[in-house]
Amino acid sequence: MRILVTGSSGMVGTALVRSCTASGDDVVRLVRERPRPDAKNEVYWSPSEGEIDVASLGHIDAAVHLAGASIAGGRWTRSRKALIRNSRVNGTRLISQTLANMDPRPGVLVSPSAAEYYGDRGNEPLTEESERGEGFLPEVAELWETSAQPARDAGIRVVHTRFGLILDSSGGALAKMQLPFKTGLGAKMGGGRQWWPWIALDDVVGVIRFAITNGSLEGPVNTVAPGLVRNAQFTEALARALSRPAFLSAPGFVLKLAMGQMAEEILLSSQRVLPDKLEEAGYEFLYPQLDAALEHVLRRRDEDA
Repeated sequence: MRILVTGSSGMVGTALVRSCTASGDDVVRLVRERPRPDAKNEVYWSPSEGEIDVASLGHIDAAVHLAGASIAGGRWTRSRKALIRNSRVNGTRLISQTLANMDPRPGVLVSPSAAEYYGDRGNEPLTEESERGEGFLPEVAELWETSAQPARDAGIRVVHTRFGLILDSSGGALAKMQLPFKTGLGAKMGGGRQWWPWIALDDVVGVIRFAITNGSLEGPVNTVAPGLVRNAQFTEALARALSRPAFLSAPGFVLKLAMGQMAEEILLSSQRVLPDKLEEAGYEFLYPQLDAALEHVLRRRDEDA
């Protein structure tokens, strides 16, 4: 297949491009700097300017839109919130409109969202049919998904992979957690009772590729592992994987003072998210349980080192 990918230099994008290329797919990367004349399969785009070099795209079978500012890239000031929101909404709308105007159009657009769509819901089991929660991230996630409407209106199958915490030692949250845990300062967040939906990076790539080829998947898809754990269990598992103790607790009020609303909506909120659609569609998780997933990603880190 010929697959268009945005955000190809990020953690998920890098792994996805590597996997698709290894399988013989032709990957076209949208990049924000003008490609060199000898660059292969790189096409310029500027979400802020609403510009894509459409003439250079060629035929596209599927598109995966991963670009967007990190939600954990800094304290949520007003300007940071605007960057998080606009990078998702504007980029998704531009990609969707571009694909809708192509002839022929690609068959599918995989445009991620986030498990934070559901907000802080305690012990409530959350499926793709559950309503949106309250807060900044749920509002962003809804706008993010709605921005793909031009593609849906044009008859393109759109899949919104609602990602949980993505586990890989090369980046993301897990990479940031490793140093304190290695030094014996790993701690549960607040009371530790909140559910933390997670998924291994290998399964993220697997789900995206599954979504591309499986025509039964459409709309929101909870992209989380079935072995759901609470924050305290996650803390214990990571400490165990690193052979370190983890007796500490980071009080919720301290986290809120240090990180503000970001702590409330990411670290302390509870989302008991279930991967109903993936299991019904027959996706087989490579790492359905947390201990095996952590062992895998940490062993790969050591092998890479």
